Amino acid sequence: MKIGNTDLGSFPLFLAPMEDITDPSFRMICKMYGADFMFTEFISSDGLIRDGAKSIRKLDIYEHERPIGIQLYGHLTDPMVEAALMAEAAGPESIDINFGCPVKKIANRGAGAGMLKNIPLMTEMTAAIVKAVKLPVTVKTRLGWDEENKNIIDVAIRLQDTGIQAITIHGRTRAQLYRGSADWTLIGAVKNNPLIKIPVIGNGDIDGPQRAKEMFDRYGVDGIMIGRAAVGRPWIFRDIKHYLGTGIILPEPTVNEKTDLALLHFEKSLEYKEGMRAIFEMRRHLSNYFKGLPHFRETRLRLLTTTEPEEIREILGEIRQKWDGFRTGDRTSVYDI
Repeated sequence: MKIGNTDLGSFPLFLAPMEDITDPSFRMICKMYGADFMFTEFISSDGLIRDGAKSIRKLDIYEHERPIGIQLYGHLTDPMVEAALMAEAAGPESIDINFGCPVKKIANRGAGAGMLKNIPLMTEMTAAIVKAVKLPVTVKTRLGWDEENKNIIDVAIRLQDTGIQAITIHGRTRAQLYRGSADWTLIGAVKNNPLIKIPVIGNGDIDGPQRAKEMFDRYGVDGIMIGRAAVGRPWIFRDIKHYLGTGIILPEPTVNEKTDLALLHFEKSLEYKEGMRAIFEMRRHLSNYFKGLPHFRETRLRLLTTTEPEEIREILGEIRQKWDGFRTGDRTSVYDI
């Protein structure tokens, strides 16, 4: 699979853009474990062109992250074009347009998945961005607005006609948010439609190697995007690649390995962000790294409430000592702890 001149090989795995999650520290970790292509957190076009500090900071990318795309969202064409030109100047491999975010404050303004209610504007905006930038432009969207309006096949054809070079489809409607199961049958219908010539990337409910292989085999998608399942489990990229190549499921990392990884992730987060913000945004990662550990409730509460970096380091050290060598999947060890 290729996006522009970037050859991603067969069965590439993408890290989904996620607000307050896919920052440089998490992207570094996911790259370590084999993510083939990653995206920044999604960036507001309005915030970017108004020099909003948080939006500008999201343009920061690093050589070790490549290839990487910058994702933008907005509800007006001119600001989106201006933001795309600013994003292009940051030097990513692609510009991605977010037509899939279901969050109420974004979708109700007509941005993100809200654009699924205005397909003419969606295609107009996409065409304008494709024309304005030299980089490949890609799109991420959903099956449609709701159950009665699953128009993704028509939408994908129209977007392809604007000149985009790949499309990612999340297998839910906007109305579903993240509830229920992702419907990959329509993702497959887009991929296997004879009018579709661009790569199709599937997204939704990929929670492990066997599920990823099933989606590649059953629907023939060119790539798979992983979002929430990578939070606290960035090794999912390594596990999928290993399974696709060998048919063997790798064992769950030991608590020692997870603790080392959590500490590295935390230290990198402190490097990239101001102290308190780094601590607050790391909480969901720290909790998820150790999901499934027995008798962990008190320790989790401490991780989620402390505001002192040194205390977080101490707690991680305690976790390593108490659960030394333990694997979450090894239930025979639970009663020895």
